[in-house]
Amino acid sequence: MLLTGFKGLDKANKKKWKEAQNPNQVAISLIGEPTLYPKISELIKEFHRMKFTTFLVTNGQFPERLKGMEEPTNLYISLDAPDKVTYKKLDRPLLSGYWKRLVESLELINSFSSKRVIRLTMVKNWNMKSPEKYAELIKKANPDFIEVKGYMHVGESQQRLSRDCMPLHEEIREFAKKLSKDSDYVYKDEEKASRVVLLSR
Repeated sequence: MLLTGFKGLDKANKKKWKEAQNPNQVAISLIGEPTLYPKISELIKEFHRMKFTTFLVTNGQFPERLKGMEEPTNLYISLDAPDKVTYKKLDRPLLSGYWKRLVESLELINSFSSKRVIRLTMVKNWNMKSPEKYAELIKKANPDFIEVKGYMHVGESQQRLSRDCMPLHEEIREFAKKLSKDSDYVYKDEEKASRVVLLSR
C-alpha cells in the first residue's frame, strides 16, 4: 500500500514496482528484540514455506532462544562494544550477566549453517576503539561477514547522543581497515551513503 503512489509516477521503474508487489524477503529486527517472541521459530518456518529469504537481527542477549531455533537465511548479531564496560555504558543493558550472554551467543552462532553476520554500529567517541578486541570477539562467532556501519543521528537516539557521534564514511573505512588487519577478514564492498563497509573471508 505504501508503494501504490509510485505506480503513477513517470520516473518510476514499472518493472521494479511490479516486483515490489510480491515481496520475498523479510527483516525480523526493527522493533525490540525478535528472539523474545515465543513463536519466532514458527514465524521463520512460515516465511520459508512461503519461499521468503529471512534476515534475523539480534542483540545476542538471549542465547537460550537461539538454541534449537529454526535457522533464518541470514543471522545478524549486533556487537556494540569491544568490552564489558563500554557495552554497559552504551547499551544500558537491563539483564544481569549481559556480557556473558553476548559472548555465549557469539560462540553459539558458530554452529549455525545459515549466513552469519556480525554488525558493528560505530558511535564516534563511544565504541570506535580497540579493533583488536572486536577481532577477538568476532573469532568466537566465525561469521561469514562483518558489517562496519556508522551510527546515524535519527529517531530516539537523538535524545541521548549528539550529532557529533555520527562518524564520517572515511572514518568508518579507516576503522574497518584496522579491524581487517586484526582479523582474517578483508575488504569486500562499501556504501558511502549508508556509511557502511563490508568485510568477508
